[in-house]
Amino acid sequence: MNSVSESEFFSPYRPDGKLYGFICIVTGSTKPVGRAIVLELATCGDTPDDDYSSLIAEVSKTCPNTQILEYPYNVTSEEATLGLIDDVLNTWGRLDVWVCSSGLLGPPSLSATSPSDLQKCFETNALLPFFALKYAPPAMTKTTPKGNYPNAAPKETVYGSIIVISSVASTYGGCWGPAYTMASHAALGVVRAGVTSLKGSGIRINCISSGQIDVGVDLNGFDTRGMQTQFPPATLQSKENQKANIGLERAGVPQEVGRVAGFLASGFSSYVTGANLVVDGGSR
Repeated sequence: MNSVSESEFFSPYRPDGKLYGFICIVTGSTKPVGRAIVLELATCGDTPDDDYSSLIAEVSKTCPNTQILEYPYNVTSEEATLGLIDDVLNTWGRLDVWVCSSGLLGPPSLSATSPSDLQKCFETNALLPFFALKYAPPAMTKTTPKGNYPNAAPKETVYGSIIVISSVASTYGGCWGPAYTMASHAALGVVRAGVTSLKGSGIRINCISSGQIDVGVDLNGFDTRGMQTQFPPATLQSKENQKANIGLERAGVPQEVGRVAGFLASGFSSYVTGANLVVDGGSR
Protein backbone atom coordinates (compact mmCIF):
# COMPACT_ATOMS: atom_id res chain seq x y z
CA MET A 1 0.00 0.00 0.00
CA ASN A 2 1.34 3.42 -0.93
CA SER A 3 1.92 6.08 1.68
CA VAL A 4 0.13 9.40 1.54
CA SER A 5 3.09 11.14 -0.09
CA GLU A 6 3.60 8.39 -2.69
CA SER A 7 0.06 8.25 -4.06
CA GLU A 8 -0.44 10.53 -7.07
CA PHE A 9 -4.18 10.46 -6.39
CA PHE A 10 -3.93 11.61 -2.81
CA SER A 11 -3.83 15.40 -3.18
CA PRO A 12 -7.49 16.31 -3.67
CA TYR A 13 -7.05 19.78 -5.16
CA ARG A 14 -7.05 19.55 -8.95
CA PRO A 15 -8.20 21.95 -11.71
CA ASP A 16 -11.23 19.73 -12.44
CA GLY A 17 -12.41 19.19 -8.87
CA LYS A 18 -11.45 20.38 -5.42
CA LEU A 19 -11.64 16.89 -3.93
CA TYR A 20 -10.59 14.59 -6.71
CA GLY A 21 -12.53 11.33 -6.62
CA PHE A 22 -13.43 11.71 -2.95
CA ILE A 23 -16.75 10.48 -1.57
CA CYS A 24 -18.11 12.81 1.11
CA ILE A 25 -21.11 12.99 3.38
CA VAL A 26 -22.22 16.49 4.36
CA THR A 27 -25.17 16.81 6.70
CA GLY A 28 -27.16 20.01 6.90
CA SER A 29 -26.14 20.81 3.33
CA THR A 30 -29.11 22.96 2.38
CA LYS A 31 -28.52 25.26 5.36
CA PRO A 32 -26.24 28.24 4.66
CA VAL A 33 -23.06 26.86 6.27
CA GLY A 34 -23.58 23.30 5.03
CA ARG A 35 -24.30 24.60 1.55
CA ALA A 36 -21.08 26.61 1.57
CA ILE A 37 -19.17 23.51 2.62
CA VAL A 38 -20.62 21.45 -0.24
CA LEU A 39 -19.71 24.19 -2.72
CA GLU A 40 -16.18 24.28 -1.28
CA LEU A 41 -15.72 20.54 -1.36
CA ALA A 42 -17.43 20.28 -4.76
CA THR A 43 -17.65 16.53 -4.48
CA CYS A 44 -20.23 13.81 -3.99
CA GLY A 45 -22.24 14.57 -0.84
CA ASP A 46 -25.17 12.72 0.68
CA THR A 47 -27.37 15.29 2.31
CA PRO A 48 -30.28 15.07 4.76
CA ASP A 49 -32.44 18.09 4.01
CA ASP A 50 -35.31 18.57 1.64
CA ASP A 51 -34.50 21.17 -1.03
CA TYR A 52 -31.54 20.31 -3.25
CA SER A 53 -32.43 21.64 -6.68
CA SER A 54 -30.70 25.02 -6.42
CA LEU A 55 -27.65 23.49 -4.71
CA ILE A 56 -27.31 20.85 -7.41
CA ALA A 57 -27.70 23.47 -10.14
CA GLU A 58 -25.09 25.73 -8.56
CA VAL A 59 -22.51 22.96 -8.18
CA SER A 60 -23.18 21.70 -11.73
CA LYS A 61 -22.24 25.08 -13.19
CA THR A 62 -18.81 25.19 -11.60
CA CYS A 63 -17.99 21.48 -11.27
CA PRO A 64 -19.83 19.51 -13.96
CA ASN A 65 -18.11 16.26 -12.97
CA THR A 66 -19.35 16.56 -9.40
CA GLN A 67 -22.42 14.61 -8.37
CA ILE A 68 -24.69 15.73 -5.53
CA LEU A 69 -27.13 13.13 -4.22
CA GLU A 70 -29.94 13.86 -1.82
CA TYR A 71 -30.36 11.30 0.92
CA PRO A 72 -33.18 11.22 3.49
CA TYR A 73 -31.28 10.81 6.72
CA ASN A 74 -32.31 11.19 10.35
CA VAL A 75 -29.09 12.49 11.92
CA THR A 76 -30.11 11.28 15.38
CA SER A 77 -30.74 7.69 14.30
CA GLU A 78 -28.08 5.03 14.73
CA GLU A 79 -29.90 2.72 12.33
CA ALA A 80 -30.13 5.45 9.67
CA THR A 81 -26.41 6.20 10.07
CA LEU A 82 -25.46 2.57 9.51
CA GLY A 83 -27.82 2.41 6.53
CA LEU A 84 -26.25 5.51 4.99
CA ILE A 85 -22.73 4.12 5.33
CA ASP A 86 -23.81 0.79 3.83
CA ASP A 87 -25.39 2.57 0.86
CA VAL A 88 -22.25 4.65 0.30
CA LEU A 89 -19.98 1.60 0.35
CA ASN A 90 -22.30 -0.47 -1.83
CA THR A 91 -22.45 2.33 -4.40
CA TRP A 92 -18.89 3.70 -4.41
CA GLY A 93 -16.82 1.32 -2.32
CA ARG A 94 -15.22 4.10 -0.30
CA LEU A 95 -15.85 6.97 2.10
CA ASP A 96 -13.34 9.78 2.54
CA VAL A 97 -14.91 12.74 4.36
CA TRP A 98 -17.78 13.14 6.80
CA VAL A 99 -18.88 16.68 7.70
CA CYS A 100 -21.32 17.07 10.60
CA SER A 101 -22.91 20.42 9.80
CA SER A 102 -26.30 19.85 11.41
CA GLY A 103 -26.97 21.86 14.54
CA LEU A 104 -29.66 23.22 16.82
CA LEU A 105 -29.55 26.50 18.71
CA GLY A 106 -32.05 25.77 21.47
CA PRO A 107 -33.82 28.24 23.78
CA PRO A 108 -32.01 31.44 24.80
CA SER A 109 -32.35 31.07 28.58
CA LEU A 110 -32.34 28.47 31.34
CA SER A 111 -35.92 29.28 32.31
CA ALA A 112 -37.07 28.64 28.74
CA THR A 113 -35.18 25.34 28.43
CA SER A 114 -36.97 22.09 29.15
CA PRO A 115 -35.24 18.73 29.58
CA SER A 116 -36.68 17.79 26.21
CA ASP A 117 -35.11 20.87 24.60
CA LEU A 118 -31.74 19.98 26.11
CA GLN A 119 -32.00 16.40 24.85
CA LYS A 120 -32.82 17.57 21.32
CA CYS A 121 -29.81 19.89 21.32
CA PHE A 122 -27.51 17.10 22.49
CA GLU A 123 -28.92 14.71 19.89
CA THR A 124 -28.47 17.13 16.99
CA ASN A 125 -25.18 18.78 18.02
CA ALA A 126 -23.28 15.92 19.68
CA LEU A 127 -24.89 12.58 18.88
CA LEU A 128 -24.27 12.92 15.14
CA PRO A 129 -20.52 13.54 15.65
CA PHE A 130 -20.48 10.51 17.95
CA PHE A 131 -22.10 8.37 15.23
CA ALA A 132 -19.55 9.66 12.70
CA LEU A 133 -16.67 8.85 15.07
CA LYS A 134 -18.01 5.38 15.88
CA TYR A 135 -19.13 4.18 12.45
CA ALA A 136 -17.38 6.16 9.69
CA PRO A 137 -13.73 5.08 10.30
CA PRO A 138 -14.16 1.42 9.26
CA ALA A 139 -15.60 2.64 5.95
CA MET A 140 -12.83 5.21 5.55
CA THR A 141 -10.11 2.60 5.93
CA LYS A 142 -11.25 0.75 2.81
CA THR A 143 -9.01 1.17 -0.23
CA THR A 144 -10.46 0.72 -3.71
CA PRO A 145 -9.48 0.64 -7.39
CA LYS A 146 -10.70 3.39 -9.66
CA GLY A 147 -14.50 3.57 -9.78
CA ASN A 148 -16.73 4.30 -12.76
CA TYR A 149 -18.15 7.65 -11.67
CA PRO A 150 -17.03 11.11 -12.91
CA ASN A 151 -13.76 12.31 -11.34
CA ALA A 152 -13.13 8.78 -10.05
CA ALA A 153 -9.67 7.90 -8.78
CA PRO A 154 -8.26 4.85 -7.02
CA LYS A 155 -7.92 5.03 -3.26
CA GLU A 156 -4.49 3.57 -2.68
CA THR A 157 -3.96 4.59 0.93
CA VAL A 158 -6.13 4.79 4.03
CA TYR A 159 -7.55 8.28 4.37
CA GLY A 160 -10.43 9.82 6.24
CA SER A 161 -11.40 13.16 7.70
CA ILE A 162 -14.28 13.77 10.10
CA ILE A 163 -15.19 17.43 10.52
CA VAL A 164 -17.54 18.69 13.23
CA ILE A 165 -19.09 22.12 12.71
CA SER A 166 -19.76 23.70 16.10
CA SER A 167 -19.47 27.21 17.51
CA VAL A 168 -17.40 29.20 19.96
CA ALA A 169 -19.94 28.00 22.52
CA SER A 170 -17.83 24.83 22.50
CA THR A 171 -15.28 26.56 24.74
CA TYR A 172 -17.16 29.18 26.75
CA GLY A 173 -20.66 30.21 27.79
CA GLY A 174 -22.79 33.25 27.11
CA CYS A 175 -23.07 32.98 23.32
CA TRP A 176 -26.70 31.89 23.60
CA GLY A 177 -28.66 29.67 25.98
CA PRO A 178 -27.30 26.92 28.24
CA ALA A 179 -28.47 24.03 26.03
CA TYR A 180 -26.43 25.40 23.11
CA THR A 181 -23.34 25.79 25.31
CA MET A 182 -23.62 22.32 26.84
CA ALA A 183 -24.26 20.57 23.52
CA SER A 184 -21.44 22.50 21.80
CA HIS A 185 -19.03 21.52 24.57
CA ALA A 186 -20.11 17.90 24.06
CA ALA A 187 -19.48 18.14 20.30
CA LEU A 188 -15.92 19.31 20.92
CA GLY A 189 -15.59 16.53 23.50
CA VAL A 190 -16.31 13.99 20.76
CA VAL A 191 -13.43 15.44 18.76
CA ARG A 192 -11.04 15.39 21.73
CA ALA A 193 -11.99 11.80 22.57
CA GLY A 194 -11.68 10.84 18.93
CA VAL A 195 -7.94 11.48 18.79
CA THR A 196 -7.22 8.57 21.12
CA SER A 197 -9.97 6.40 19.67
CA LEU A 198 -8.62 6.84 16.13
CA LYS A 199 -4.96 6.46 17.02
CA GLY A 200 -3.15 4.37 14.42
CA SER A 201 -6.11 4.30 12.03
CA GLY A 202 -5.02 7.07 9.67
CA ILE A 203 -8.36 8.82 10.22
CA ARG A 204 -8.42 12.41 11.46
CA ILE A 205 -11.14 14.29 13.36
CA ASN A 206 -11.32 18.05 13.88
CA CYS A 207 -13.75 20.74 14.95
CA ILE A 208 -14.58 24.14 13.47
CA SER A 209 -15.92 26.55 16.09
CA SER A 210 -17.47 29.51 14.35
CA GLY A 211 -18.34 32.85 15.85
CA GLN A 212 -20.94 35.23 14.47
CA ILE A 213 -21.90 34.02 11.01
CA ASP A 214 -24.31 36.01 8.89
CA VAL A 215 -26.59 33.30 7.51
CA GLY A 216 -29.10 35.72 6.04
CA VAL A 217 -31.62 35.44 8.88
CA ASP A 218 -33.23 38.59 10.23
CA LEU A 219 -34.91 39.13 13.57
CA ASN A 220 -38.40 39.29 12.09
CA GLY A 221 -38.34 35.66 10.98
CA PHE A 222 -36.15 34.32 13.75
CA ASP A 223 -37.30 31.39 15.86
CA THR A 224 -36.64 32.77 19.33
CA ARG A 225 -36.91 29.28 20.88
CA GLY A 226 -34.06 28.16 18.64
CA MET A 227 -35.61 24.78 17.88
CA GLN A 228 -35.46 25.24 14.09
CA THR A 229 -32.23 27.21 13.84
CA GLN A 230 -28.51 26.36 13.80
CA PHE A 231 -26.97 29.79 14.49
CA PRO A 232 -28.29 33.02 16.01
CA PRO A 233 -28.72 35.81 13.44
CA ALA A 234 -25.88 38.30 13.25
CA THR A 235 -28.51 41.02 13.55
CA LEU A 236 -28.76 40.18 17.25
CA GLN A 237 -25.52 42.09 17.61
CA SER A 238 -25.36 45.64 16.34
CA LYS A 239 -22.70 46.90 13.95
CA GLU A 240 -21.35 48.95 16.83
CA ASN A 241 -20.96 45.84 18.99
CA GLN A 242 -19.32 43.97 16.14
CA LYS A 243 -16.79 46.75 15.74
CA ALA A 244 -16.16 46.82 19.48
CA ASN A 245 -15.96 43.05 20.10
CA ILE A 246 -14.74 41.43 16.87
CA GLY A 247 -11.19 41.96 15.65
CA LEU A 248 -12.30 42.10 12.02
CA GLU A 249 -15.27 44.30 13.03
CA ARG A 250 -17.90 42.26 11.18
CA ALA A 251 -19.79 38.99 11.19
CA GLY A 252 -18.42 36.13 9.11
CA VAL A 253 -20.10 34.58 6.09
CA PRO A 254 -20.77 30.86 5.46
CA GLN A 255 -18.11 30.68 2.74
CA GLU A 256 -15.44 31.52 5.33
CA VAL A 257 -16.43 28.43 7.31
CA GLY A 258 -16.60 26.39 4.12
CA ARG A 259 -13.02 27.23 3.20
CA VAL A 260 -11.75 25.98 6.54
CA ALA A 261 -13.76 22.77 6.08
CA GLY A 262 -12.15 22.37 2.64
CA PHE A 263 -8.73 22.61 4.26
CA LEU A 264 -9.59 20.01 6.90
CA ALA A 265 -11.08 17.67 4.30
CA SER A 266 -7.98 17.82 2.14
CA GLY A 267 -4.51 16.40 2.36
CA PHE A 268 -3.20 19.89 3.12
CA SER A 269 -4.23 19.27 6.75
CA SER A 270 -2.71 15.79 6.91
CA TYR A 271 -0.94 16.49 10.23
CA VAL A 272 -3.94 18.16 11.89
CA THR A 273 -6.18 16.11 14.17
CA GLY A 274 -7.98 16.83 17.42
CA ALA A 275 -7.86 20.53 16.62
CA ASN A 276 -10.51 23.14 17.31
CA LEU A 277 -10.16 25.74 14.57
CA VAL A 278 -11.85 28.92 15.74
CA VAL A 279 -13.39 30.98 12.95
CA ASP A 280 -14.66 34.03 14.80
CA GLY A 281 -12.89 37.05 13.29
CA GLY A 282 -10.93 37.60 16.49
CA SER A 283 -13.88 37.94 18.88
CA ARG A 284 -13.28 38.85 22.50
